[in-house]
Amino acid sequence: MTKPQKKRLFISIAIIVGILVVDQIIKILVKTNMQIGESISVIGNWFQLLFIENDGMAFGMSFGGNTGKILLSVFRLVASVGIAWGIVYLVKKNARKFLIVSLSMIFAGAVGNIIDSCFYGLIFSDSTYHVAQMFPTEGGYAPFLFGKVVDMFYFPIISTTLPEWFPIWGGEHFTFFNAIFNFADAAITIGIFMLIIDQLFLSKNDKKDTETPAAEKQQKAKNSFEEENVD
Repeated sequence: MTKPQKKRLFISIAIIVGILVVDQIIKILVKTNMQIGESISVIGNWFQLLFIENDGMAFGMSFGGNTGKILLSVFRLVASVGIAWGIVYLVKKNARKFLIVSLSMIFAGAVGNIIDSCFYGLIFSDSTYHVAQMFPTEGGYAPFLFGKVVDMFYFPIISTTLPEWFPIWGGEHFTFFNAIFNFADAAITIGIFMLIIDQLFLSKNDKKDTETPAAEKQQKAKNSFEEENVD
């Protein structure tokens, strides 16, 4: 492996390990110190730690009961393996660091939530009405693959009642931003935005770089042809 490849691999591993460690530390601290529904104000009312659990989709969403839970877990595992293969492939190809960073963030976020889904049901007691215990003697609250993902970041930046004259939703309560998410979700979201930026802008620069030598060759051939005709 060349020096640039080693550097890219190190960056990827550092990002993945760093996100996983931070994500799991936050989740374990929340799980072992808070009960479901409990909130702690961090900055006024617009940044709170609000402990909820969900069946595995990002930002507190659910999908299809037990069957959906299994399908979602399997999909995540398969997708994570695919992303990991893609990262290794890009490292070997000396791809852009920006692209490798974005995929590493998505991979780390996906794995962070997979850990919850696969193992939290085995190693924690239930968090309803009381703080969970880690490795309880009576066993965990759910079997393998049926654990719930821990979410806690809540940013109700705007919380108000819409005026009566407002179309359709007049008089209803409105909250922005009302999604509750975790550190892994944030890593996935940022990684996806970076990936979009990479594909929309940075990849075009690469195409220009690869097209430039060919264009130069064509121009040189044209100049040579014109010189021969002048002679």
